[in-house]
Amino acid sequence: MPTGVTVSSRCILCDGEGRPLFEKHGHAVAECASCGHRFLGGALGGDHVARVYGDDYFEGGGAGYPDYLSEGELIRARGRRYARILARRMAPGRLLDVGAAAGFFLKGFTDQGWQGMGLEPNRRMAEHARRELGLEVEVGVLEGLEAKDSFDLVSMVQVIAHLRDPLEALARAAAATRPGGHWLIETWDRASWTARLLGRRWPEYSPPSVVRWFTPEEMRRLAGRFGLEEVARGRLVKWLKLSHARSLLLHELDGSWWGRLAGKALRLVPGWLTVPYPSEDLFWALFRKL
Repeated sequence: MPTGVTVSSRCILCDGEGRPLFEKHGHAVAECASCGHRFLGGALGGDHVARVYGDDYFEGGGAGYPDYLSEGELIRARGRRYARILARRMAPGRLLDVGAAAGFFLKGFTDQGWQGMGLEPNRRMAEHARRELGLEVEVGVLEGLEAKDSFDLVSMVQVIAHLRDPLEALARAAAATRPGGHWLIETWDRASWTARLLGRRWPEYSPPSVVRWFTPEEMRRLAGRFGLEEVARGRLVKWLKLSHARSLLLHELDGSWWGRLAGKALRLVPGWLTVPYPSEDLFWALFRKL
């Protein structure tokens, strides 16, 4: 795992100067004065990944998960749905799943005939993927990837917004993608109606876990810098457990009377129920390496 990587005050899209826009959870959200891209202001230390994505991220609630492993079947089903979407454009091949966590998303792809490996910084999650699901998941981050072979698909689902150094990370991803291969990226849409309506109260402004907020056009431009063109884009309804949705809501409302009221009401509903996330502010895009 590399150390000393920082998120600078310069925009990765145009090298414009970032200016503080507002504060969220004690961190500054900056906006590029030239192109409007938004990112976490200031620097992140070399221990950022270990500190933010430790075991507490997967079981401590807040901006993470109250019990990630309990959502395994939902995440696995999401992997299968994406694999079926991609089946319209390509045959199953070799996949690199970045941010694989406990391997559920990758397992959904292998259910549909794909082969491959995962990359995950949390050692406990990677061990679960190997032990319980029989998957090849290495401990590490994309910025430090030394690819031994090339892949037909690199999936970065709910990853791009968390990268400390996206330029280095995507350069590594491009090197690991065979000519004609693809990237599948899912992330939050800063230009969505939901994001614009809620402003700084948009739940996806959630630093220091989330450090970048893209629009689909910004994502297209960024992938283009590494020789990939967009070939498809869409939205996919996301399902999650009510206990997870409740945890995210309470984290966003952060001790307000609205939060206390909502918490009391939601505790009356069983946490194991699954609910659809209104995914107007979530998009996926498929890119092909030229």
